[in-house]
Amino acid sequence: MSTACVIVIGNEILSGRTQDVNLAWLAVELNKTGVRLREARVVPDVPDAIIKAVNECRAEYDYVFTTGGIGPTHDDITSECIARAFGVKYTRHKKAEALLSAHYCKDKLNAARLKMADMPEGATLIPNPVSIAPGYIIGNVYVMAGIPGVMRAMFEHVRLRLKGGKEVQSVTVSVFLAEGTIAAGLTEVQNRFSDVEIGSYPFTKESKFGTSLVARHEDVAKLAEVKDALLALIKSFGGELTTEN
Repeated sequence: MSTACVIVIGNEILSGRTQDVNLAWLAVELNKTGVRLREARVVPDVPDAIIKAVNECRAEYDYVFTTGGIGPTHDDITSECIARAFGVKYTRHKKAEALLSAHYCKDKLNAARLKMADMPEGATLIPNPVSIAPGYIIGNVYVMAGIPGVMRAMFEHVRLRLKGGKEVQSVTVSVFLAEGTIAAGLTEVQNRFSDVEIGSYPFTKESKFGTSLVARHEDVAKLAEVKDALLALIKSFGGELTTEN
């Protein structure tokens, strides 16, 4: 099984000004490739924080995906920080420069836009069919834009490079029973199926408390066994099933 971490970079996320939607999308798409997202971090536009996160995560996981901070403004410092994290030069990527030069008219190709061609030495470009300025790969770190539409387009270009296992499947059973009521029985089910990830998520609906039980595993047959065990647990308490998920 391959593992991944997503590092979301930007003061605008931490301030609440911008609502991140990239993480949830990446979690779903990585799972489709058989790559398990094991951690996510949100870090500010602070060099030491970015460098620390990149170095820790690239040592821990098979893949690291960063979003944000590769634009043309003064606070777009991701690329310079990643160069420092890898201990390589922060330099102009000639192919990226050529892409930008071909895209912009001479009077619009200014120093700020050319900054988007500056990246760690040895980086491999990730195409950007939306707005031209590319992302890149260095080592096991995939550096992508923060703008959702651009990030998704970039990811589609790297998807086939990822080496994963089977896609993780899930089953959900929702019931009008409080977590505290079924907690002990749920623990017994988890102990019986120790290799299956079972989560418990409370909700309220129609002024009633309920719990959604979600089991995740690569083996559909194993999930069917777990679902039967969960239904038996619910039946023992006379619980009422619901479509809440």
